[in-house]
Amino acid sequence: MDRDLVVARDLAADLAVQVGRLQIERRDTLRMGAPKAHANDVVSDVDVASEELIVAAIHEAWPDDAVQAEEGHGRDGASGWTWVVDPLDGTRNYVSRTGPWSVCIALYQGEQARVAVVHDPAAGETFTAVDGGGAFLNGVPLPVPSGPPLGEALVGVSFQPNTRTKTRAGRLIEALLPVVGDIRRLPAALNLVYQAAGRLDGGVALDTNLWDIAAGALIAREAGVTLGGRGPDFTTELTIGAAPSLWAVLSERVRAAEA
Repeated sequence: MDRDLVVARDLAADLAVQVGRLQIERRDTLRMGAPKAHANDVVSDVDVASEELIVAAIHEAWPDDAVQAEEGHGRDGASGWTWVVDPLDGTRNYVSRTGPWSVCIALYQGEQARVAVVHDPAAGETFTAVDGGGAFLNGVPLPVPSGPPLGEALVGVSFQPNTRTKTRAGRLIEALLPVVGDIRRLPAALNLVYQAAGRLDGGVALDTNLWDIAAGALIAREAGVTLGGRGPDFTTELTIGAAPSLWAVLSERVRAAEA
């Protein structure tokens, strides 16, 4: 089934901005729910309201599409198209006011990502991409990022805050920190789009979910970031990204630390 990807991108971007406004407006009155997978896996009523708004609008526009969504509002579909939604990536940052968060929407045709939007409500920044059409920030094309030598590189690290993954991340940071310029911890989607924008020279994400990285990965790829994992393809278990000139040395260091 054919799909106008620009129309899909524009709808996703409009929804992300609308949900971002909701998140700003309701930040002072949010209510916390029970933790999900573990004590550090937090959720608020704003996460849920954001996802409900996005999924309802997608269903109205394309009722036969499937949806995978973090907070449980997914649905099956028959069209071969699947929307992957993280309504609030970085909930811990959002509720504690300690860092950035984003709204993430991706559209897959089968197993291939075709459309991506990552919106940062606090910064007013919307990153977008259509498969094969390049990556954009607030409508302006993003150039292919250029990376410095490893010893000067700024590297993003993202990981699930459960005990096992924190231990794994600790080993990785111990290996990387002495040899890179510096490290920043960020939610996975912003880690990827900051690489696309050249703000980070590389990044690593550990034990994510598809909705954490689906949109950011397409945007990074379309901007010219090299992506991989243990092999040539990135996965939710391990995603490595870097500017092309930095890819070989950074990916080698990460894979060695993960061995």
